Amino acid sequence: MNTFKTLTLAISLTALPLAAADLVILQTNDTHSQIDPNDKGLGGIQRRKALIDSIRGAEKNVLLVDAGDAVQGTLFFTLYKGEAEMKMMDALGYDLAILGNHDFDNGMDDLKRNVSSTPGIQWLSTNYEFDDPQLDSIFAPYKIYDIDGRRIAFIGINLDPKGMIADGNYDGVRYLDGIKAANATAWSLKHNEKADAVIAVTHVGYDEVPPSDRMIASQSEDIDVILGGHSHTVITPGSGMEWVSNLDGKPVLITQNGKSGVYLTQVTLDLDSLGTALPRYKQYSIDSRLDGKTDTAIEESLKPYRGGIDRMMNRRIGRTAYELNAEEPGLLNFVSDFLLMRGEQLLGRKPSLSIANKGSLRRGLPKGNITEGEVITMQPFANRIVVIELPGSQLAKAFDVMAARGGDGVSANVEAIYDPATRRCTSVLIDGRPIDPDATYTVATIDYLANGGDYMEPLTHGKRLATSEGIVYTDLVSYIESLKNKTINPSKVARMHP
Repeated sequence: MNTFKTLTLAISLTALPLAAADLVILQTNDTHSQIDPNDKGLGGIQRRKALIDSIRGAEKNVLLVDAGDAVQGTLFFTLYKGEAEMKMMDALGYDLAILGNHDFDNGMDDLKRNVSSTPGIQWLSTNYEFDDPQLDSIFAPYKIYDIDGRRIAFIGINLDPKGMIADGNYDGVRYLDGIKAANATAWSLKHNEKADAVIAVTHVGYDEVPPSDRMIASQSEDIDVILGGHSHTVITPGSGMEWVSNLDGKPVLITQNGKSGVYLTQVTLDLDSLGTALPRYKQYSIDSRLDGKTDTAIEESLKPYRGGIDRMMNRRIGRTAYELNAEEPGLLNFVSDFLLMRGEQLLGRKPSLSIANKGSLRRGLPKGNITEGEVITMQPFANRIVVIELPGSQLAKAFDVMAARGGDGVSANVEAIYDPATRRCTSVLIDGRPIDPDATYTVATIDYLANGGDYMEPLTHGKRLATSEGIVYTDLVSYIESLKNKTINPSKVARMHP
């Protein structure tokens, strides 16, 4: 059986326009350089293109939109800094895109080079102002499409870079309040530009740090749909998470696809019934059922990047006792203990503890042989290991920050218990003793966290004692090689838990 043809037929049958005029909006978010399928065999640019092409073939009006963080997370970004990802977005024919926080990972020069290389894409930002005239000319605060006699407007809302993007990486960018910018622009589009619908493309997260998608929806009057990103939330149609009432009591649709391009969202607007009929929402899995068609032009355009990636992905450096899943404690424990060990080398004595953010883990490691490329992709960021000296009072606050997002990684000598309801720690023991607010602790971590990234502002009150010369992933690769085939077998017990 030709599975591609079968899936294409199924898509065609379910996606045929049900009214005289429909607009289909296809959305991706947080694809994170996942050009090839991920370590679970899901996603991949060829599959995504096959699905998008099939829907375009079945529908009259289709727009393709990305809600940020198309980069960072695989060797494509580590080695080539976003060039390949931008080529793929152009090849798939994206109409609109917004920035994510990881677009800033290599600083403003690389960001400008990347967005400048995609002339076919309209980049949106309603609440960022850019000092650089070239960047300012690339970004628009909104975009209006006239489709079958209806005016459909899009705005782009970005997160506050402070506390999420490393200092120095967003110089020349001014943040405007996301909720105020969204509401003011949506009001103007509806009342002055006579837009029939306003779609907000956002990279702020579903329900975490303000301004979240839920907050934008609940405090709005003129926004009809929110195509979200950032928090890696999978908002499944029919889950109840997708509808939030606005100030007028009207339902606003919120969508999001998790991460790594494993899903594609389809939102269908009945242009004949805007304001009365709710948008229709479905979500497609990007998996092996779409393997029946390969775009040779895409493969050719990726050839220049394959050599460097293949060398790293095939160079074996160690082995594991069991599969280390990125969502389970074992891998986070391994990285946390490695930070403590490396911190001891840097400091000349053992630090009090180590802290690793779970958001730094971008894939798992397989059971058995592991390669250099797999390790770098697991921990792809250009951070360095640091040791800081921190008052106990600030360390306790840092644990509350970690508790608010469901816990992070800590070294084996730490146990932390938190209350999910209050999102605060109820107990933190270091070497069996509670944190003394008047004591001083040495903490091995990464410079991103020490500088206040991932909202770890309490760590900025520390004094820097030591810094690794190498990037985390280079230190980690060297450490695994130094084990000389000794099996990596970390504890599977969560050290920070409810």
